[in-house]
Amino acid sequence: MTLQRTLSILKPDVTRRHLTGKVNAKIEESGLRIVAQKRLHLSKVQAQLFYAVHAERAFFNDLCDFMCAGPVVVQVLEGENAVAHYREVMGATNPANAAEGTIRRDFAESIEANSVHGSDSAENAQIEIAFFFSQLEIVG
Repeated sequence: MTLQRTLSILKPDVTRRHLTGKVNAKIEESGLRIVAQKRLHLSKVQAQLFYAVHAERAFFNDLCDFMCAGPVVVQVLEGENAVAHYREVMGATNPANAAEGTIRRDFAESIEANSVHGSDSAENAQIEIAFFFSQLEIVG
């Protein structure tokens, strides 16, 4: 087992419905630690830069618009194999396909408003964490 960090974003559908505490409880109950956290409102440019990997995809503009629609909570999670572990806790992108008890099954409104983002690899986790946090902001 490897101690890792991963990025989590609680999306605007979570903050709009005041579910931040419930989602964080599910994260912490899974054994992951929140070692950095802040609430912010992404600009369109920030969303486009963060999701640049999807720039050629048909959903890119809708995704960026959604991520700018309200505040988000960005977090650094730490734990054993945190990237894979958090992806299990999140559940499938489409909440209809997500396993019982996962964040997306319990809280997502739709495939677009699916409540959370999580890094998809250890390499991307490092890039994504650095996008939002300096090392001084991460307290492990």
